[in-house]
Amino acid sequence: MHAATSVTNTRLIAVDWGSSNLRAVQMDAKGQILARRDFTHGVLQVPPGEFERVFEQCLGDWVSEPQTLCLVSGMAASRQGWHEVPYCSCPAGLTDLIPALRWLRPRLALIAGLHTVHADTGITVSAGQDDVMRGEEIQIFGALALTQLTRAVLILPGTHSKWANVQDARVQGFRTFMTGELYALLSQHSILARTLMPSADLDEPVFEAAVQLAQQGPGVLAHMFGTRTSALFDRLPPAQQASHLSGVLIGEELRAMAHEGHEDCELLVVGSQELTRRYRLALKQLGRPCRVIHDEATWAGHLALAQRLGIPYFHS
Repeated sequence: MHAATSVTNTRLIAVDWGSSNLRAVQMDAKGQILARRDFTHGVLQVPPGEFERVFEQCLGDWVSEPQTLCLVSGMAASRQGWHEVPYCSCPAGLTDLIPALRWLRPRLALIAGLHTVHADTGITVSAGQDDVMRGEEIQIFGALALTQLTRAVLILPGTHSKWANVQDARVQGFRTFMTGELYALLSQHSILARTLMPSADLDEPVFEAAVQLAQQGPGVLAHMFGTRTSALFDRLPPAQQASHLSGVLIGEELRAMAHEGHEDCELLVVGSQELTRRYRLALKQLGRPCRVIHDEATWAGHLALAQRLGIPYFHS
Protein backbone atom coordinates (compact mmCIF):
# COMPACT_ATOMS: atom_id res chain seq x y z
CA MET A 1 0.00 0.00 0.00
CA HIS A 2 1.31 3.45 -0.90
CA ALA A 3 0.57 6.52 1.20
CA ALA A 4 1.55 10.07 0.29
CA THR A 5 1.91 12.82 2.88
CA SER A 6 2.89 16.49 2.81
CA VAL A 7 5.97 17.29 0.72
CA THR A 8 7.23 19.81 3.28
CA ASN A 9 10.81 19.02 4.37
CA THR A 10 10.85 15.75 2.43
CA ARG A 11 14.14 14.25 1.33
CA LEU A 12 15.23 11.82 -1.36
CA ILE A 13 18.44 9.94 -0.70
CA ALA A 14 19.77 8.81 -4.08
CA VAL A 15 22.53 6.20 -3.85
CA ASP A 16 24.74 4.93 -6.65
CA TRP A 17 26.48 1.86 -5.20
CA GLY A 18 28.85 0.53 -7.81
CA SER A 19 31.63 -2.03 -7.85
CA SER A 20 34.32 0.44 -6.74
CA ASN A 21 32.53 3.34 -5.05
CA LEU A 22 29.46 4.37 -3.13
CA ARG A 23 28.08 7.81 -4.01
CA ALA A 24 25.02 9.47 -2.53
CA VAL A 25 23.19 12.76 -2.68
CA GLN A 26 20.44 14.20 -0.53
CA MET A 27 17.76 16.06 -2.51
CA ASP A 28 14.63 17.96 -1.66
CA ALA A 29 11.29 17.21 -3.31
CA LYS A 30 12.12 19.56 -6.21
CA GLY A 31 15.40 17.83 -6.98
CA GLN A 32 17.78 20.40 -5.52
CA ILE A 33 20.91 18.68 -4.21
CA LEU A 34 21.39 19.56 -0.54
CA ALA A 35 24.43 17.43 0.29
CA ARG A 36 26.80 14.88 -1.27
CA ARG A 37 28.84 12.00 0.08
CA ASP A 38 31.40 9.76 -1.64
CA PHE A 39 33.01 6.61 -0.27
CA THR A 40 35.42 3.96 -1.56
CA HIS A 41 33.20 1.21 -0.12
CA GLY A 42 32.27 -0.28 -3.46
CA VAL A 43 30.41 -3.58 -3.66
CA LEU A 44 33.64 -5.47 -4.31
CA GLN A 45 35.20 -4.01 -1.13
CA VAL A 46 32.34 -5.03 1.18
CA PRO A 47 32.59 -8.51 2.78
CA PRO A 48 29.50 -10.75 2.48
CA GLY A 49 26.94 -9.97 5.16
CA GLU A 50 28.39 -6.52 5.86
CA PHE A 51 26.33 -4.40 3.47
CA GLU A 52 23.81 -3.18 6.02
CA ARG A 53 26.58 -2.23 8.45
CA VAL A 54 28.47 -0.30 5.76
CA PHE A 55 25.28 1.40 4.60
CA GLU A 56 24.45 2.50 8.16
CA GLN A 57 27.99 3.71 8.69
CA CYS A 58 27.90 5.83 5.53
CA LEU A 59 24.28 6.99 5.34
CA GLY A 60 22.46 5.93 8.49
CA ASP A 61 21.97 9.47 9.76
CA TRP A 62 20.45 10.56 6.45
CA VAL A 63 17.94 7.73 6.15
CA SER A 64 16.91 7.99 9.81
CA GLU A 65 15.47 11.46 9.25
CA PRO A 66 11.65 11.57 8.96
CA GLN A 67 9.99 11.79 5.56
CA THR A 68 12.88 10.34 3.58
CA LEU A 69 12.92 7.92 0.67
CA CYS A 70 16.16 6.12 -0.21
CA LEU A 71 16.63 4.54 -3.64
CA VAL A 72 19.79 2.53 -4.34
CA SER A 73 20.95 1.82 -7.89
CA GLY A 74 23.91 -0.13 -9.20
CA MET A 75 25.70 -3.29 -8.19
CA ALA A 76 24.19 -3.33 -4.68
CA ALA A 77 21.31 -5.21 -6.34
CA SER A 78 23.63 -7.77 -7.95
CA ARG A 79 24.45 -11.32 -6.87
CA GLN A 80 27.62 -9.96 -5.23
CA GLY A 81 25.76 -7.10 -3.57
CA TRP A 82 23.39 -6.42 -0.69
CA HIS A 83 20.48 -8.43 -2.12
CA GLU A 84 20.10 -9.81 -5.63
CA VAL A 85 17.16 -8.21 -7.44
CA PRO A 86 15.85 -9.87 -10.63
CA TYR A 87 16.33 -7.89 -13.81
CA CYS A 88 13.49 -6.19 -15.68
CA SER A 89 13.17 -7.51 -19.21
CA CYS A 90 13.33 -5.15 -22.18
CA PRO A 91 11.44 -3.36 -23.58
CA ALA A 92 11.23 -1.46 -20.29
CA GLY A 93 10.29 2.05 -19.25
CA LEU A 94 10.72 3.92 -16.01
CA THR A 95 7.41 2.70 -14.59
CA ASP A 96 8.48 -0.92 -15.13
CA LEU A 97 11.11 -0.42 -12.45
CA ILE A 98 8.47 0.28 -9.80
CA PRO A 99 7.05 -3.25 -9.29
CA ALA A 100 10.61 -4.63 -9.52
CA LEU A 101 11.91 -2.59 -6.57
CA ARG A 102 13.28 -4.67 -3.69
CA TRP A 103 12.14 -3.05 -0.44
CA LEU A 104 14.62 -3.69 2.36
CA ARG A 105 12.84 -1.32 4.74
CA PRO A 106 9.65 0.77 4.51
CA ARG A 107 11.59 3.67 2.96
CA LEU A 108 14.64 1.94 1.42
CA ALA A 109 14.63 0.09 -1.88
CA LEU A 110 17.09 -1.42 -4.36
CA ILE A 111 16.52 -0.67 -8.04
CA ALA A 112 16.50 -3.54 -10.52
CA GLY A 113 18.68 -3.55 -13.62
CA LEU A 114 17.66 -4.42 -17.18
CA HIS A 115 17.99 -7.60 -19.24
CA THR A 116 17.84 -8.14 -22.98
CA VAL A 117 18.65 -10.99 -25.38
CA HIS A 118 20.52 -10.68 -28.66
CA ALA A 119 18.95 -13.13 -31.09
CA ASP A 120 21.69 -12.73 -33.71
CA THR A 121 24.64 -14.22 -31.85
CA GLY A 122 24.36 -17.85 -32.89
CA ILE A 123 25.54 -19.13 -29.51
CA THR A 124 22.97 -21.91 -29.65
CA VAL A 125 20.18 -22.78 -32.04
CA SER A 126 17.43 -22.03 -29.51
CA ALA A 127 18.80 -19.06 -27.56
CA GLY A 128 20.80 -15.91 -28.12
CA GLN A 129 23.20 -14.02 -25.89
CA ASP A 130 21.93 -12.43 -22.70
CA ASP A 131 22.94 -8.87 -21.91
CA VAL A 132 22.46 -7.01 -18.62
CA MET A 133 22.98 -3.66 -16.96
CA ARG A 134 22.82 -2.45 -13.37
CA GLY A 135 22.99 1.27 -12.66
CA GLU A 136 23.03 2.41 -16.28
CA GLU A 137 19.25 2.09 -16.49
CA ILE A 138 18.80 4.91 -13.99
CA GLN A 139 21.28 7.04 -15.97
CA ILE A 140 19.27 6.38 -19.13
CA PHE A 141 15.98 7.48 -17.61
CA GLY A 142 17.71 10.45 -16.01
CA ALA A 143 19.14 11.54 -19.35
CA LEU A 144 15.70 11.21 -20.93
CA ALA A 145 14.21 13.34 -18.14
CA LEU A 146 16.87 16.02 -18.60
CA THR A 147 16.54 16.19 -22.38
CA GLN A 148 12.81 15.42 -22.67
CA LEU A 149 13.67 12.97 -25.45
CA THR A 150 11.61 9.84 -25.98
CA ARG A 151 13.66 8.47 -28.88
CA ALA A 152 17.45 8.30 -28.87
CA VAL A 153 20.51 6.08 -28.77
CA LEU A 154 22.40 6.40 -25.51
CA ILE A 155 26.06 5.53 -25.14
CA LEU A 156 27.18 4.96 -21.56
CA PRO A 157 30.97 4.53 -21.53
CA GLY A 158 32.66 2.82 -18.64
CA THR A 159 34.26 -0.44 -17.63
CA HIS A 160 31.50 -2.13 -19.61
CA SER A 161 30.26 0.36 -22.19
CA LYS A 162 26.55 0.23 -23.06
CA TRP A 163 24.63 1.25 -26.18
CA ALA A 164 20.90 1.51 -25.51
CA ASN A 165 18.14 1.96 -28.06
CA VAL A 166 15.24 4.03 -26.70
CA GLN A 167 11.89 4.31 -28.46
CA ASP A 168 8.78 5.85 -26.86
CA ALA A 169 10.80 6.46 -23.67
CA ARG A 170 11.35 2.71 -23.29
CA VAL A 171 14.63 0.84 -23.56
CA GLN A 172 14.03 -1.56 -26.43
CA GLY A 173 17.38 -3.28 -26.06
CA PHE A 174 21.07 -2.62 -25.54
CA ARG A 175 24.52 -4.02 -26.21
CA THR A 176 27.57 -4.18 -23.93
CA PHE A 177 31.24 -3.81 -24.85
CA MET A 178 34.06 -4.61 -22.40
CA THR A 179 36.02 -1.64 -23.72
CA GLY A 180 37.07 -0.09 -20.43
CA GLU A 181 37.96 -3.37 -18.78
CA LEU A 182 40.01 -4.48 -21.78
CA TYR A 183 41.88 -1.16 -21.74
CA ALA A 184 42.67 -1.62 -18.03
CA LEU A 185 43.87 -5.19 -18.52
CA LEU A 186 46.05 -4.35 -21.52
CA SER A 187 47.52 -1.18 -20.06
CA GLN A 188 48.30 -2.71 -16.66
CA HIS A 189 48.86 -6.45 -17.13
CA SER A 190 49.90 -7.13 -20.73
CA ILE A 191 53.14 -6.69 -22.64
CA LEU A 192 51.89 -3.20 -23.51
CA ALA A 193 52.23 -2.20 -19.86
CA ARG A 194 56.04 -2.38 -20.19
CA THR A 195 56.15 0.91 -22.09
CA LEU A 196 52.66 2.44 -21.93
CA MET A 197 51.82 5.18 -19.42
CA PRO A 198 48.14 4.72 -18.39
CA SER A 199 48.00 7.99 -16.45
CA ALA A 200 49.27 10.14 -19.33
CA ASP A 201 47.04 12.96 -20.53
CA LEU A 202 44.94 12.27 -23.60
CA ASP A 203 46.76 13.20 -26.81
CA GLU A 204 43.83 14.14 -29.03
CA PRO A 205 45.57 13.87 -32.46
CA VAL A 206 46.98 10.43 -31.61
CA PHE A 207 43.65 9.26 -30.22
CA GLU A 208 41.72 10.51 -33.25
CA ALA A 209 44.15 8.85 -35.66
CA ALA A 210 43.72 5.56 -33.80
CA VAL A 211 39.92 5.84 -34.01
CA GLN A 212 40.24 6.18 -37.78
CA LEU A 213 42.71 3.29 -37.92
CA ALA A 214 40.21 1.04 -36.13
CA GLN A 215 37.73 1.53 -38.99
CA GLN A 216 40.16 -0.26 -41.33
CA GLY A 217 41.48 -3.82 -41.56
CA PRO A 218 43.01 -6.08 -40.35
CA GLY A 219 41.05 -5.68 -37.09
CA VAL A 220 41.37 -4.76 -33.45
CA LEU A 221 43.63 -7.66 -32.45
CA ALA A 222 46.27 -6.54 -34.91
CA HIS A 223 45.83 -2.86 -34.14
CA MET A 224 46.35 -3.52 -30.42
CA PHE A 225 49.71 -5.11 -31.17
CA GLY A 226 50.54 -2.01 -33.15
CA THR A 227 50.75 -0.21 -29.83
CA ARG A 228 53.59 -2.55 -28.91
CA THR A 229 55.51 -2.10 -32.15
CA SER A 230 55.07 1.67 -32.01
CA ALA A 231 57.16 1.50 -28.83
CA LEU A 232 59.78 -0.86 -30.29
CA PHE A 233 60.46 1.40 -33.25
CA ASP A 234 59.98 4.72 -31.44
CA ARG A 235 56.99 5.72 -33.53
CA LEU A 236 55.09 6.81 -30.42
CA PRO A 237 56.62 7.92 -27.09
CA PRO A 238 55.27 6.22 -23.93
CA ALA A 239 53.09 9.24 -23.10
CA GLN A 240 51.18 8.83 -26.40
CA GLN A 241 50.77 5.05 -26.46
CA ALA A 242 47.83 5.08 -24.01
CA SER A 243 45.97 7.48 -26.29
CA HIS A 244 46.62 5.18 -29.26
CA LEU A 245 45.35 2.10 -27.42
CA SER A 246 42.28 3.96 -26.15
CA GLY A 247 41.50 5.19 -29.65
CA VAL A 248 41.85 1.72 -31.15
CA LEU A 249 39.49 0.16 -28.58
CA ILE A 250 36.85 2.90 -28.65
CA GLY A 251 37.17 3.05 -32.43
CA GLU A 252 36.48 -0.68 -32.63
CA GLU A 253 33.37 -0.23 -30.47
CA LEU A 254 32.10 2.48 -32.80
CA ARG A 255 32.94 0.37 -35.86
CA ALA A 256 30.90 -2.51 -34.45
CA MET A 257 27.87 -0.25 -33.97
CA ALA A 258 28.19 1.63 -37.25
CA HIS A 259 25.63 -0.50 -39.09
CA GLU A 260 22.97 -0.76 -36.39
CA GLY A 261 20.60 1.70 -38.05
CA HIS A 262 21.16 4.57 -35.58
CA GLU A 263 21.82 7.25 -38.21
CA ASP A 264 18.44 8.96 -37.75
CA CYS A 265 18.50 8.93 -33.94
CA GLU A 266 20.02 11.54 -31.68
CA LEU A 267 23.07 10.25 -29.84
CA LEU A 268 23.43 10.95 -26.11
CA VAL A 269 26.73 10.16 -24.43
CA VAL A 270 26.24 9.84 -20.69
CA GLY A 271 29.01 9.51 -18.12
CA SER A 272 32.10 11.06 -16.57
CA GLN A 273 33.77 14.07 -18.16
CA GLU A 274 36.92 12.14 -19.09
CA LEU A 275 35.15 9.28 -20.83
CA THR A 276 32.48 11.37 -22.55
CA ARG A 277 35.27 13.58 -23.91
CA ARG A 278 36.84 10.57 -25.62
CA TYR A 279 33.59 9.30 -27.09
CA ARG A 280 32.64 12.76 -28.32
CA LEU A 281 36.01 13.08 -30.08
CA ALA A 282 35.69 9.60 -31.56
CA LEU A 283 32.15 10.19 -32.81
CA LYS A 284 33.22 13.52 -34.32
CA GLN A 285 35.92 11.70 -36.27
CA LEU A 286 33.21 9.54 -37.80
CA GLY A 287 30.90 12.46 -38.55
CA ARG A 288 28.38 11.68 -35.82
CA PRO A 289 27.33 14.64 -33.65
CA CYS A 290 26.24 13.87 -30.11
CA ARG A 291 24.95 15.50 -26.97
CA VAL A 292 26.90 14.95 -23.73
CA ILE A 293 25.41 14.56 -20.27
CA HIS A 294 27.55 13.99 -17.20
CA ASP A 295 26.89 12.45 -13.79
CA GLU A 296 23.80 14.59 -13.25
CA ALA A 297 21.93 11.92 -15.22
CA THR A 298 22.24 9.51 -12.29
CA TRP A 299 20.58 11.85 -9.82
CA ALA A 300 17.96 12.94 -12.36
CA GLY A 301 17.06 9.28 -12.86
CA HIS A 302 16.58 8.70 -9.15
CA LEU A 303 14.44 11.81 -8.93
CA ALA A 304 12.31 10.77 -11.92
CA LEU A 305 11.65 7.38 -10.35
CA ALA A 306 10.86 8.93 -6.97
CA GLN A 307 8.43 11.34 -8.61
CA ARG A 308 6.63 8.42 -10.23
CA LEU A 309 6.33 6.85 -6.78
CA GLY A 310 5.33 10.09 -5.09
CA ILE A 311 7.51 12.03 -2.66
CA PRO A 312 7.50 11.22 0.15
CA TYR A 313 6.82 7.58 -0.54
CA PHE A 314 6.22 5.05 2.20
CA HIS A 315 5.93 1.38 1.41
CA SER A 316 4.07 -0.94 3.73
